[in-house]
Amino acid sequence: MTSDKLQWWETAVIYQIYPRSFQDSNNDGIGDLPGITSRLDYIANLGVDAIWISPFFKSPQKDFGYDVSDYCDVNPEYGTLSDFDALLAKAHSLDLKVMVDVVPAHCSDQHAWFVESSQSRDNDKADWFHWVEPQADGSPPTNWLSFFGGPAWTWEPRRQQYYLHNFLSSQPNLNHANPAVREAYTDIARFWFDRGVDGFRLDAVHTINADSAPYKNNLANLDFTPGPLPQQQQPFFRQLHDSAQLNQPAIQSFSESYRAVADEYGDRFLMGELHGDDPIKASQAFTAPGRLHATYNFNLLAWSGLNVDELKGAIAQAIEAFNGTGRLSFAFSNHDVPRSVTRQLLAMDLRADQQQALQLLLLKLETCLIGSACIYQGEELALEDSQDIPVEQMQDPWGIEFAPVFLGRDTCRTPMAWSGDCTNGGFSKANSTWLPIDQKHLGRAALDEVARPESIYNAFAEFLKWRKNQPAIMGANTMSELSGDANSIVFNRLSEQQNLRCCFDFESLTATFEEI
Repeated sequence: MTSDKLQWWETAVIYQIYPRSFQDSNNDGIGDLPGITSRLDYIANLGVDAIWISPFFKSPQKDFGYDVSDYCDVNPEYGTLSDFDALLAKAHSLDLKVMVDVVPAHCSDQHAWFVESSQSRDNDKADWFHWVEPQADGSPPTNWLSFFGGPAWTWEPRRQQYYLHNFLSSQPNLNHANPAVREAYTDIARFWFDRGVDGFRLDAVHTINADSAPYKNNLANLDFTPGPLPQQQQPFFRQLHDSAQLNQPAIQSFSESYRAVADEYGDRFLMGELHGDDPIKASQAFTAPGRLHATYNFNLLAWSGLNVDELKGAIAQAIEAFNGTGRLSFAFSNHDVPRSVTRQLLAMDLRADQQQALQLLLLKLETCLIGSACIYQGEELALEDSQDIPVEQMQDPWGIEFAPVFLGRDTCRTPMAWSGDCTNGGFSKANSTWLPIDQKHLGRAALDEVARPESIYNAFAEFLKWRKNQPAIMGANTMSELSGDANSIVFNRLSEQQNLRCCFDFESLTATFEEI
């Protein structure tokens, strides 16, 4: 029972759906909106409060929806606006809030905005993107690099200028210093709020650019050390980025304009994804009064996982900055990193047969921390990462760029298995699916696990039912400092009605709770 003092999003458990891989309804091998609608009972019965759906807008799918060509329509692969309205109505009938994933920093190069802007220097959209003159020797204006490899600048011969893209060259960054750009995005917000959407997950808000030329070069990252991790193999991570390429102070004009629109609609929620040289400092900037309600960063999403001490340190740092507030969301997994149990088994040096117990422990820990928590599809099944995708079947442009040393993000995006006895695990009746079904997932297919009383799904559902009756968790966002030995994390959740001791033991892989 949420206290009257807290908004729904301050304690929400949010289930992330990657639509391409959730459920296919028309047997083309690709998940879609009607497929999601058909599985909403499964999500609601788990006991979560909201769903976040990764982008389903019109898009050439070069980055699988994070390259948007029309923010106010549905990509035909995923269905229609009517399909979305039906999904929304069904979700609300099950008391599930619905969040959609808006990409504010960049769009597709096939968006009408960029098509017009790239034609000349004097059209109506001429300054909607970051167009910059070359240096005297013809080289790009700064040393900025793309997350996905190569320079962050691409030459456009029609304008005889470079344009900025922090990701693919087909994902040009918008110029948020232009008030018309901010207004276009607030119009997008109103379009979805008017349809009844309850909130937005705002993609990579730290990569919004609102500074004007001339831009500052990034500084060298003096702490960089070469190593086996995919991030460390890229030149991008040899640089510091905050206040130059990323986390520019001027981008808070976007946060403020979006919050003003959300406030017009009452209890709508804005959750930003970010990172940076100092993620906590960035989170504090983005959630200052009048800006986003909450953010999550990648401190708990480390590619190689975290041991108990590192996990404790990351949580403690966040709690120190945000204790007493709901301004932080926690996430152990999402569509951009290997699945949590695979990372954490490795980091904690645990055995494969401890996978399910570890996943349940991580889910309980995450949903006992302050603020909201984001659960990625399949975590409730303790699904492992898929490591057997042939290079020729890879889809992720980041992975394709660095394969076979780095397999990219396909490994966490393989389609959900719903029934181990059905074709393609019940995901689709197509001859082939957009990514191959992981055969290991068939042994923990979702509906099979619902029917198995001792499954992680049922244990987590029971835990979430218990959680909703704990005043210390649902009525306040306050907790004690972390304690515990080398193999445990211990803290108290605190409210006027309850003092709840929460103990998470990573040796026995059990959680215990005691009122004190």
